Amino acid sequence: MQIFDADATRRPLAFPPLMAALERLFISGCEVPPRHVHSIGGAQGQDLLTTLIMPAWLPGRYLGIKTVNIAPGNTALGLPGLFSSYLLFDATTGQPLASMAGDEITSRRTAAASALAASRLALPDARSLLVLGAGRVAALLPEAYRAALPTIERVRVWTRRPEAAAALAGQLGADTDVDIEAVTDLARAVAEADIVSCATLATEPLIRGEWLRPGSHLDLIGSFTPAMREADDACFAGASLWVDTDEALRKSGDLLRPLASGVISPDHVRGDLAALCRLRSGRTSASERTVFKSVGSALEDLAAAMLVYEQAAR
Repeated sequence: MQIFDADATRRPLAFPPLMAALERLFISGCEVPPRHVHSIGGAQGQDLLTTLIMPAWLPGRYLGIKTVNIAPGNTALGLPGLFSSYLLFDATTGQPLASMAGDEITSRRTAAASALAASRLALPDARSLLVLGAGRVAALLPEAYRAALPTIERVRVWTRRPEAAAALAGQLGADTDVDIEAVTDLARAVAEADIVSCATLATEPLIRGEWLRPGSHLDLIGSFTPAMREADDACFAGASLWVDTDEALRKSGDLLRPLASGVISPDHVRGDLAALCRLRSGRTSASERTVFKSVGSALEDLAAAMLVYEQAAR
C-alpha cells in the first residue's frame, strides 16, 4: 500500500486538474451511500468525539473511505479540532491501494467544487471576490476561483476577527499580484462583490440578501449542520438556487430555515452539481442572482483520491 503524506497528497491536486476530475465524476457518477455519523461518549455521557465515515466507490475500479474525527475540546489542548484520513482500495479485490492525507483532500476538493459551480453560475467576466472566513478552505478559495474565472482581479477578506482577516490577506498577497485586502465593513464589501464565498462556522446569518447586488453569485460552504447558518432568508428570495447534492436540503440550516418559513420550497432548487456540470452555463441573464449551497460529498473525495493515485502511477 502506498502512503501519501500531506505534501504528496497536495501536489497532484492543483485546481485545474482537480476541477476537471470532479466534473468527470459528477457527470459519470459513482455509488455514494449516506455518510455514517457516530458520537463517542466520554465521562458522564458527554460526547468527546464525533466520527464521520464517508464511503464512495466505482464498481470494478476503486473504493474510497474517508474518516473524519471532530473533537471541539482539542482547542484547549492546542490541537486542530478536526482530523481526517483517506483509504483507497481496489473495488474488486478489496486490496488496500493507498493511504492519503484526508485534510488535504477535504479542503482542496471543497474549494474546487465551489469554483467549479461558479464557473457556470457567476458572471463570466466577474472581477471581484469576497471571502468570508480565515480557515483552511477560505485560504484556498482565491486560488481556486481564479483557476475557474481568470478575470478575477480583486479579492477582499472578512472575518469576525479583523486581525485574522489581515493575516490571511497578507499571506495571500505575498503569493500573487492580485489586489487582496482585508475589510471590516461587511455590508459594503458584499455590495461591491461579484462573488461572495462563505467558509465559516457561523450559526447565525452573516450575509443579508438586501446587500447582494443584481448579477452576484453567493457561495455557501460552511453550514453543514441544521444548527449552522451563513445567509438569511432574503438571500434566497428571487435567486436561482443550486446545490452540490440533495443532501443539502436535509442537512444545512441555510436551507432548512427558509424551507420551514416557506421562503423557498424543494422545487425552488434548479439542480445539483451533476446537472450543472452538464451545462455550459446555469445562468439565464446578467442580472440574475445565483446561490450555490454545498455540504460536501464522498464523490468529491473519491475524485481527488483517484487523481492522486493515478498521477503517482503514471
